[in-house]
Amino acid sequence: MQPLFAQDRAAPALRLGDGDIYRAPGVDWLVFSNWYDGLFADAKISGVELIQQGERIATNGDVRLSPTPGQWDAIGRLVERRVDSETGLIEAELEYPGYGFRYLVRSRPTRTGLQVTVSLPEELPDALVGRAGFNLEFLPSAYFREAFLVDGKPGGFPLYPASDMRLTPERNAASGRSEGPGAEPLAMAQGSRFVLAPSNPARRVSITSDVPLALFDGRNQAQNGWFVLRSLLPAGKTGEVLTWTLDANSVPDWLRPPVIGHSQLGYAPAEAKVATVELDRNDTDDTAIRLIRIGEDGSETVALEGNGKRWGNYLRYRYRRFDFSQVREPGVYILETGETRTAPFRIADDLYASAWHPTLDVYFPVAMDHMFVNEAYRVWHGDPHRDDALQAPIDHEHIDLYRQGPTTDTRFAPGEHIPGLNVGGWLDAGDFDIRTQTQYAVVRQMVQAWEDFCLTRDATAIDQTRRHVEIHVPDGEPDLLQQIRHGTIQLLAQFDAVGHAIHGIVEPDVAQYTHLGDAVTKTDGMVHDPRLRPGEVKDGRSGTPDDRWAFTSKSSALNYGSIAALAAAARALDGFDDALAARCLETAERIWAQEQGQAPDLFRHGNTTGGPLESERFTAAVELLQTTRKPEYIAAVQREWPAIAASFARDADVAARALPLMPPDYRAGMVQAVRRWVKETDAAAAANPYGVPITTGGWAGSGTVLDYGNTSFVLHRAFPDIVKPDAVFRALAFLHGNHPGSDVSFVSGVGTRSKEVAYGNNRADFSFIAGGVVPGVLIVKPDFPENKEDWPFLWGQNEYVVNTGAAYIHLANAADALVRQEVDPAR
Repeated sequence: MQPLFAQDRAAPALRLGDGDIYRAPGVDWLVFSNWYDGLFADAKISGVELIQQGERIATNGDVRLSPTPGQWDAIGRLVERRVDSETGLIEAELEYPGYGFRYLVRSRPTRTGLQVTVSLPEELPDALVGRAGFNLEFLPSAYFREAFLVDGKPGGFPLYPASDMRLTPERNAASGRSEGPGAEPLAMAQGSRFVLAPSNPARRVSITSDVPLALFDGRNQAQNGWFVLRSLLPAGKTGEVLTWTLDANSVPDWLRPPVIGHSQLGYAPAEAKVATVELDRNDTDDTAIRLIRIGEDGSETVALEGNGKRWGNYLRYRYRRFDFSQVREPGVYILETGETRTAPFRIADDLYASAWHPTLDVYFPVAMDHMFVNEAYRVWHGDPHRDDALQAPIDHEHIDLYRQGPTTDTRFAPGEHIPGLNVGGWLDAGDFDIRTQTQYAVVRQMVQAWEDFCLTRDATAIDQTRRHVEIHVPDGEPDLLQQIRHGTIQLLAQFDAVGHAIHGIVEPDVAQYTHLGDAVTKTDGMVHDPRLRPGEVKDGRSGTPDDRWAFTSKSSALNYGSIAALAAAARALDGFDDALAARCLETAERIWAQEQGQAPDLFRHGNTTGGPLESERFTAAVELLQTTRKPEYIAAVQREWPAIAASFARDADVAARALPLMPPDYRAGMVQAVRRWVKETDAAAAANPYGVPITTGGWAGSGTVLDYGNTSFVLHRAFPDIVKPDAVFRALAFLHGNHPGSDVSFVSGVGTRSKEVAYGNNRADFSFIAGGVVPGVLIVKPDFPENKEDWPFLWGQNEYVVNTGAAYIHLANAADALVRQEVDPAR
């Protein structure tokens, strides 16, 4: 019988190429090109990694202390990475300092693939015998509906985890819970040679080991777990103690199909329209690109055709840009090159008028904490966290960037209930905490949208008294003002409860932090009483210590950030909720006066204690000036301006909003900073074919793109002769699909093809929340742009962030305003 894939045997051997990547057609092996960024131990981007036919399907090839390590499990520390380009050897030296354990991971190409060895300069410490092993994790969604062979025996990858489990004496960090025994999965299969997906040339990988191999399903322990191949390190040996040979199927002349980056939402007739064709670097075919108009009867008419303009190379691909700005006729269109065709998109004047509706109508209501949220037949969540909050313990560092200092800075003892915090606020990102820095950023951004565009849309019933929300049910009040009120209530509650802004309110341990599903089930909703036994309830209080913690160390930066939001909210709420508006302004001015009369509190930790102090103070001064028009705030803005000018890009939009109320010399001083901003951002935008700044950190850059677009809009209004408005449209096109790696819209439910599997609190369901904005394209170093569309658990790519939702509402309306101005210049 002739093998179906006999041609694969002639595939070229791996070679160490550009970027210190082992390359063959359709196969890239990365070896410690990436390392854990410190945000969490395990971001699924490190160690030995495999990119096969354009998809990163394996990662974390390294020595680990568990068969299926979780997000907070111990991980080795990278000491040094060495590359020998002549021999093709990559060597990584790592250690587990707490065990006095060092090891070397070496890789080199062979005739059949990649050889990976683990070497020990000293014998494995006794404490790690039976624990330390070399793991390689495979993406479950890449192997759904696939089979495997182990030493010739067949097996299948389960769509849903169902492995046998064994009890462990204590729950480990991966499972997180502090009470009772835990469990971990047993091996699905064991042997010395595995062949994964033998029938699928795009996913076929073979692994041969000189010590026993075992396959585990990490999803039995955590929904974000991967399939793990593992070999235990032998005891009592030194030198090379383990050798794996990895062979990922390579297909001669394989080329990644072209991707036509474009806006899935579409384009306004008058705006610039540029599609970006992303091509394999070995693809020399410059087939024409066609813009096709779709008729009512399905007929196709070529509206424009051309080869586009060669842009050059960026990351691992080469690019052509197809400008079809001259096509203005409204209608439904697709783009085509060769066999690649896009989904339909629109050209329409009213394109941006409703693009932001899902974000305000659905995403923000779903994100509302302390509210029951219903949508027709669906309950998104009950009224959660009625038991907020307990004072966090002193000198405690939380798993998610919160930390309590040496005192509580409140009148409350550690573990004592702080009354009044169980109101308002939005659940942060894909989690269930209230991060104050996010809260005040959202309030300010919403106020800006209100003042810039007067968004009176009413599609949601929000009853603060009943703590009840009905999505798609009008109630006679502007939704944007109701959301501003909701965030403001939480900010005021913090000052009322402890006298200053707090870092946030967050679940105490890993078990609650990893909770997925209805937020109301994360706690029992009753204030904890330590005098009661766990599970005991008396007089409406509970002995179960499940209440969230409030981290309360004083931070002047947080105070100023909250002052700015309260001052802004006072303007927006004036005439809508006068009593609340008055409380906002009184609190903002009182706390401002307190801060001015004392040395600043400089406590800092993670990303939960505010931005740079000078930036937060400047923003507070500008917002107070806009609200009160008092000379003292003019003086404060002037005092802060030299520091702001030095890092203008960070606060450019804030500085511009102060202009109408400042003396003429303030504007004159800004001109040079604005010109410098244009020069710097133009250079960043020109560094890639998409015309926006693209970040390369461990968190993808949708937020940066939104900031770029919104800042451009504000500066254009203030300095129309210096700043052009086109960045607004480029930023939206990027978010809507004109970006590296794919053409999917990063705003769920907006655009023909958008993010339908994302990192919300419903991520275990492989679903989405309409209007949520994901971080987007993450650059896996050195050159691989990635956004997984079939795996929601990579937070750096797919986690909804609340403040980017608010920024998107503003940017979409900025585009709409510019379009309407183009249609009617008198506007």
